Amino acid sequence: MTGHLRVLRPHPAIYAFYDGRVPGYRFAEEHNWVDEGALSLGIASYAIVSGAHALVYDTHVSIAHAETIRETLQREAGVSTFTVVLSHWHLDHVAGNGAFADCEIIATERTAAHLARHRSSIEAGTQEGPPAITPLVLPTRVFTGALSLDIGSVRLELIEANIHSDDAAVVWWAAERILLAGDTMEDTVTYVTEPDGLEQHLADLARLDALAPARILPNHGDPDIIARGGYSRGLNRAMQQYIRALLRCKSDAGLRDSPLRTLIQGPINTGWITYYEPYEEVHRENLAKIRGTA
Repeated sequence: MTGHLRVLRPHPAIYAFYDGRVPGYRFAEEHNWVDEGALSLGIASYAIVSGAHALVYDTHVSIAHAETIRETLQREAGVSTFTVVLSHWHLDHVAGNGAFADCEIIATERTAAHLARHRSSIEAGTQEGPPAITPLVLPTRVFTGALSLDIGSVRLELIEANIHSDDAAVVWWAAERILLAGDTMEDTVTYVTEPDGLEQHLADLARLDALAPARILPNHGDPDIIARGGYSRGLNRAMQQYIRALLRCKSDAGLRDSPLRTLIQGPINTGWITYYEPYEEVHRENLAKIRGTA
């Protein structure tokens, strides 16, 4: 199951555990959330390491992936203390929690509430379909707004946001001006799960842009760009432009009929994002959601 998992190093203190975007590879033949929502687009979980302590940002798509993350950090970096932070409650970000059941798992209060509310269906494999996540290990510590966190000698800030999902938590490393963005930003375009929240998503993207990050590391993105250190601040601005275009698509039939590549040609030309063809289906789903036809 982890045969295509690769370890990228976007920063000397950061590990990116990346799987997916492998032509012809599927987790399972039948429809499942691992392939459709994660591996088809490519997905990374991250770790920031300082001394023997590591912050693990999301536990990936399976226990096997999470065990590999833990074993790699123990073997290569000498990590003995793990703190897990969940970016939000969606299944491809929490499936490996069981491999860190003996560790502190931090999430926003909303993430904890969503997981608790849907626990039975997640464990039954009916929430988003198979595979089931069983047992689902819940957060042990919650926060709202923001939370400062020391990982070894590194001071990090967890920031709550309503982008993509109303329970998002991003990790801001101010000293290095690096933002671990979870699913608040994606390359090629954002995946809309809450169409009624798009205006709030724009406001919170602007709030994160005001941090002026030098590098942004999203969970879904191009592995080569992540390996080179991540995206520029332009990734955030590309997400804002796409969301504004989606809002215009509600009433502009011509814009709705525009190919995705045409819609986002400006950010592609500037190098803020790249074009990855599987996001065509994401865009079609986004259009259906904003029009209420999904």
